[in-house]
Amino acid sequence: MFLFSTKPWSESLTAGLIAAALYSVVASPHSSESSSAVAEPSGRHYFADNGGKCQLSLGHTLGKVENVELVVDTIKNEDGIGSGSDSYTQYNGDGTYKDGWPSRGVWVSFVDMFRNNQRLIFNSCRQYKQIDDYGFEVGAIYDAIQQIALETGIDHRFILAIIMQESGGCVRAPTTNYGVTNPGLMQDHDGDGTCNSNGRVQIPCPRSVIAQMICEGCAGTDTGDGLAQCIHASGANDTAAFYKAARIYNSGFIDSSGDLGKGIATQCYASDIANRLTGWVHAPHICNLDG
Repeated sequence: MFLFSTKPWSESLTAGLIAAALYSVVASPHSSESSSAVAEPSGRHYFADNGGKCQLSLGHTLGKVENVELVVDTIKNEDGIGSGSDSYTQYNGDGTYKDGWPSRGVWVSFVDMFRNNQRLIFNSCRQYKQIDDYGFEVGAIYDAIQQIALETGIDHRFILAIIMQESGGCVRAPTTNYGVTNPGLMQDHDGDGTCNSNGRVQIPCPRSVIAQMICEGCAGTDTGDGLAQCIHASGANDTAAFYKAARIYNSGFIDSSGDLGKGIATQCYASDIANRLTGWVHAPHICNLDG
């Protein structure tokens, strides 16, 4: 749960920055970013160092969605039913429509999903006792989601749902380590992209690092899978692929029963993702799978 401020947004950003973050698709909406004074972390910079492309250094092609039933090859911001319903339903079972999970046809539109979550995003870093996202940082998240969605073939709504689940959109989310380092917006598997690691916090968080975080979470890293590989590993050809992929991303595998609410890590994870994709933002979280 993310707490948000009652102060006007104008204290931290302008209405123009919000609009730019929502409606720019290709061009970066915040050209005034002054990140040159901030040193960027060493290591792989997929987005910045590979001709502006999110690329894998891995020797295979699973960093992209290959299934023609699931791949996204064009960006459509009005690609769903609108804002959906800000409510929570606990989903049980294997992620299929047969088990009551929502089909892709009832997912919200990306533009509405981003707009509805933006207050949480702009106030997400206080949960980590860090400075909240600046307007241009939120714009960089938006831009990177759109570009990396095209480059990996992953539905941009699914990417945003995972970001909200993992960090709430805080660009200064701390790197965690429970045997494997999980940095950045998507808490990916042993990636390099982070603006908060080992006590080193970057303010502002550079655009290239924000893009790197999202690239690594989507396309994978040298040592771990991203969303694209998880979608492939799901073995599904319909909407269930995304819910199964979410559970794999969270825990590394699906319980042998096939039930996405069983096994290790966060048992409500797949259910949470399904709800985010259908409009859940502020409504009470009523999933009891985690006890």
